[in-house]
Amino acid sequence: MKRNTITIVSGLPRSGTSLMMMMLEAGGMPVLTDHIRTADADNPKGYYEFERVKAIERDQAWLKEADGKAVKMISAFLKYLPQNYAYRIIFMRREMEEILASQRQMLIRRGEPTDTVSDERIAGLSHKHLHRIATWIDDQPNIDVLYVSYNEILKGPLTQARHVAEFIDIDLDVEKMSRVVDSSLYRQRHGD
Repeated sequence: MKRNTITIVSGLPRSGTSLMMMMLEAGGMPVLTDHIRTADADNPKGYYEFERVKAIERDQAWLKEADGKAVKMISAFLKYLPQNYAYRIIFMRREMEEILASQRQMLIRRGEPTDTVSDERIAGLSHKHLHRIATWIDDQPNIDVLYVSYNEILKGPLTQARHVAEFIDIDLDVEKMSRVVDSSLYRQRHGD
């Protein structure tokens, strides 16, 4: 991987970004995380977040720490990435019904209301957002992207690990990457 290249794991919340970070780490890639947000019932193996990512619009100094590493960033923040780095984005996709079910379960566990906005409205807004982000990514000369399906990882983790390793062009242990995929944590399945 060339210098000044940052690997970003992105997608909608609950789309499998933590799983991808865990796979990359298991494969031997350094990850940028601060462990402030700890594992819980929604992510029993951890969130792999770096809090400063949430302030990227006004704080980009931390990006030098991410050089040559993987960092997790929800898709809404991608538009604030500065042009002076090259980025490889692993963009996680997941069935929208599963994302919504997972988000709803998280709200229930936190004791927060789940009926303030309809699933149909959230799905519509999410699809529009994903389309806008994909269009924006296509227009960025310093960004390469690989779209990875969470659902496909659960079906064939080794195959997906190979695709990811090839995309980021570093020598990762794809066997170890595939072994961290725990299908027992696939709880909000489409059709359940």
